[in-house]
Amino acid sequence: MRPSQASLVPPGAWLAPGYAEWRPPAVLRGPVACLWARFVPVGGGHQSLVLPDACSDLIWEQGVGAYVAGPDTGPVRTASVPGTVFVGVRFRPAAGGQVLGLPLSELRDQRVPLADLRGDIARGLPATLHPAAAAARLLDATGTLFADSSPDPAISAAASLLRDPAARTEDVAERVGLSERQFRRRAHAAIGYGPKTLQRILRFQRFVRLLDAAAEPPDLADLAAVTGYADQPHLTRECAALSGLTPAALARNRRPAGGEPTGGEPIGVALIGVEPIGGEPIGGVPLLSEGGEPRRAFAEELALSVVER
Repeated sequence: MRPSQASLVPPGAWLAPGYAEWRPPAVLRGPVACLWARFVPVGGGHQSLVLPDACSDLIWEQGVGAYVAGPDTGPVRTASVPGTVFVGVRFRPAAGGQVLGLPLSELRDQRVPLADLRGDIARGLPATLHPAAAAARLLDATGTLFADSSPDPAISAAASLLRDPAARTEDVAERVGLSERQFRRRAHAAIGYGPKTLQRILRFQRFVRLLDAAAEPPDLADLAAVTGYADQPHLTRECAALSGLTPAALARNRRPAGGEPTGGEPIGVALIGVEPIGGEPIGGVPLLSEGGEPRRAFAEELALSVVER
């Protein structure tokens, strides 16, 4: 079940400053949304606004080691040291708790050292690794965790159904064969919070994706209607709760001077005062769009390339 390191980390690959995503190997595409790498540009401070995205991540950070980023329920501002490399595995909604083998609600709104959760795996991901080696070991660790996990098909199906902003949680519970109480309990374990919170965050992410995709500054009332909000004031309240900004301020934050969206960063991250990469391929590796679909065809076996710094 473990992926081959040799086929997933091509020799001689490199990483430009910025952020990029890759499709995971076929065996991991059920629980894993994407593999990603980020190289913080040298020569200045780097701040990001991380938005809730209903996902959790297994991350290796150069100089720090491995940790798990639990699902967020509000905005998180982070500062990164210039020159630092991060590599990560992003779990789909409902997959994190299943793969990690613990109630994900225990990690909600937290960044927890992997050593506190799985010391046996953390020992293989020290802070001093070369990023290429860290990427390969991170994938191997994910394969091991997935092989040992106990899937919950009902809660995975429910998470997909809740992407519909009009879906009623009681109807979704009935459709997947759970009582409402079972649904809440298993959602907290697999997703990190209850089904209504998941639906709120998925709806907000739909708004952010459309905000980023708009060629011109969008009409916020129209976006509110399209993404499932009752009206523009409802969108404004939710945007303030989940990003700390008004919709107009978030739009400006994700569109720096020049009017182009920050396409080089993940959908859950907005850069603060940093020139975006613009979504260009890194080391010849085609990126994924924020929605998770490939921007262009690419070799199926290629999952991740990282830097020789």
